[in-house]
Amino acid sequence: MRRGAQRLLSYITLRRVFFFGGAAVFLAFAFCLPDPLFDVPYSPVLYDRNGVLLGARVAGDGQWRFAAPASVNPKFAAAITEYEDRRFRYHIGVDFIAVMRAAVQNLRAGRIVSGGSTLSMQTIRLMRRRNARSFFEKAVEAVLALRLEIGRSKDEVLRLYAANAPFGGNVVGLEAAAWRWYGRSPDELSWAQAATLAVLPNGPGLVHPGRNRDTLRKKRDALLERLAARGHFDTGTLNLARAEPLPDEPQALPMLAPHLLDRIVLAQAAAGREGGSSRYTVSLDAGLQARAAALLNRRAERFAAEGVMNAACLILDTQTGEALAYVGNADTPEAPDVDIVRSPRSSGSLFKPFLYAAMLDSGQLMPAGLLSDIPTRIGSYSPENNTKSYAGVIPANQALARSLNVPAVRCLRNFGVDRFARLLRTLGVTTLFRAGEDYGLPLILGGAETTLWDIAGLYAGLARTAMYPGRTDNLFFPPAYFPRSGPRTGDTPSAGSAPLSAGAAWLTLEALTSVVRPGEEAAWQAFASSRKIAWKTGTSFGFRDAWAVGVTTRWTVAVWAGNASGEGRAELRGANTAAPLLFEVFSFLEAPDWFPKPYGALDTVSVCALSGFPPGPYCGSLKYADIPRGAAHHQPCSFCVQVTLNEKQDRQVVFSGGEKEQTVRRGWFVLPPAEEWYYRRWNLDYRTPPPAAGVSRSAVPMALFTPEENSEVYVPIEIDGSAGYLVLTAAHRNSAAMIHWHLDEAYLGATEVFHEMEIRPAPGPHTVFLVDSAGNTLSRRFTVIFNDE
Repeated sequence: MRRGAQRLLSYITLRRVFFFGGAAVFLAFAFCLPDPLFDVPYSPVLYDRNGVLLGARVAGDGQWRFAAPASVNPKFAAAITEYEDRRFRYHIGVDFIAVMRAAVQNLRAGRIVSGGSTLSMQTIRLMRRRNARSFFEKAVEAVLALRLEIGRSKDEVLRLYAANAPFGGNVVGLEAAAWRWYGRSPDELSWAQAATLAVLPNGPGLVHPGRNRDTLRKKRDALLERLAARGHFDTGTLNLARAEPLPDEPQALPMLAPHLLDRIVLAQAAAGREGGSSRYTVSLDAGLQARAAALLNRRAERFAAEGVMNAACLILDTQTGEALAYVGNADTPEAPDVDIVRSPRSSGSLFKPFLYAAMLDSGQLMPAGLLSDIPTRIGSYSPENNTKSYAGVIPANQALARSLNVPAVRCLRNFGVDRFARLLRTLGVTTLFRAGEDYGLPLILGGAETTLWDIAGLYAGLARTAMYPGRTDNLFFPPAYFPRSGPRTGDTPSAGSAPLSAGAAWLTLEALTSVVRPGEEAAWQAFASSRKIAWKTGTSFGFRDAWAVGVTTRWTVAVWAGNASGEGRAELRGANTAAPLLFEVFSFLEAPDWFPKPYGALDTVSVCALSGFPPGPYCGSLKYADIPRGAAHHQPCSFCVQVTLNEKQDRQVVFSGGEKEQTVRRGWFVLPPAEEWYYRRWNLDYRTPPPAAGVSRSAVPMALFTPEENSEVYVPIEIDGSAGYLVLTAAHRNSAAMIHWHLDEAYLGATEVFHEMEIRPAPGPHTVFLVDSAGNTLSRRFTVIFNDE
């Protein structure tokens, strides 16, 4: 009885041992392979939207190693299986026929001369990184190869092998080998090239200029003959393949978008995804990228003669915001690795169109409404036009087209600096890190930094807003260098309502088509084949940055020229340097249709033909103008006033209770004295109302440009420590008038024709007092603050 129980217990114990032992063996076999199979660094590789290679970098271990592709070139697949593993498609990871053959050969030789390894076993050996050739190693490889075949298809095994096999030098993997040895993608390999690469993993040292050439050729030709014998190609193809040369020096891989590749790699590292996919398919178009880069490099050679060493270009699909070309810098000897596209630079006047559009929406501007363009001093800030001249008054759309600084600054003061800074952030400017008031009025003239990336996104957003008047969501979204999914109108609707109306956006783009183009493009409207482009230039203070950006319904192009070091050049201007480059880029882009007029987003109103504002009671001729629908109503025209003239209309009549005479009442376009003084210099047909005989005009006929009433004026201290000076400027309707100047009741002197007076005021409050020869007076109070910085 006891003996039977002992036998039963032994039996149960033995079964348990076998069960748990088998389970342990099964689990060990099931989890014997690591995941991922190859834990190695891969080269970051960049492809365009159509799969064309744009560039790559060596992997972290110094090897050219691309991640496994989706498929293996059929020519290489046929060549490698014929050369290494003819029964690859039929065995289970171990080819027992090959093992038996290798055993016989090794016994006869007395040493290991043939391993009988399959491609699956070679893949395992590559994974284990062991080159020892022993029976134990072969057994381990066989077991692991069996496990590999259970979990992977034959095509997957072939992909793993092709991606990790050595191909000579620091080249690992078929794709890297195709580019390094033949300068083409694996899909473009010929039979001779595929056969050459197929024999390399078994002897990667065969590829070396000046060495082993005959051995390599013999192995390749022998493989080609075997492939031809198996019917892969005919005799003619075989003869042509034999005649092909062997590879020589390794070829450089394409480097069409090195700055974008670096940007992506840095972004992946910052996000902690260094170990993720190293194959990046971006939205770029290789053809456009190559043409833009070549053009930029040609232009950079010309720029270098003027001391301008760097340039950048960005081309977007206007509707989706996808980058189609990203040239971060020209190939120059000075700082070529700096990615200008994402480098903050002074914006110049590139923000002006967005202030114009916002003020159209708010009703603070009319498209052709007159703006003052006269010398202006606001506190210590005195903006100047680039032309160093003043128009007196100018329609708002022309002020934008001519990029006049003074009207822009005066508009920003009316709109509000902080309000405008908030708008720019909403539109997509990512570089405004301070409060709006910290930037002050120079914000509109380059007082803040921006990037080429942000600027291209802003102008593309303006175009999308004009193109889709039915959309109420925010169509200002950042550009993208990865392809966007979804409709061509952009990604999913952005949060928030539209910051600008479609009507204001379209009117702004229309104004920007009037910007005078450079060189041969100046007469573009005279040619039927010319294209309509809304474009804008910008030049930063000190001539450090030259910008130009243009937009159509399909393309948004932004270019920059300057020095990455920030060094300025007197010749560096947006109109002279960047604009020609912009239009040369547009010359190789397809010309699309212009933006359709968004009738539903516009109201047509009558305006004074002279001032561009809603007609007042004394306006004469009228015209029609478009304004954004829903914009606040602007005040009526105040420039057209009523005057009473004698019957001959050669003098004004002022009734003083005496005898009456025949009179004519009519409207007259009258500008304020300061604006009039400058306006008359450019408009010879401007006429002031006739004088009133013996009676001075009720309005003061003179104007003081600076300082403004109750303003604070900063006066610098001279180098010798003495007080600095101010130059006050005035204008008078009568060019022959004399103006007498007083400061705090002290007489300064008199001026004629050119009314300028230098003063050296002490710190504190002051009053300047002007008297003309007819007794008209004008006074202005201001406070002087010394600035010793």
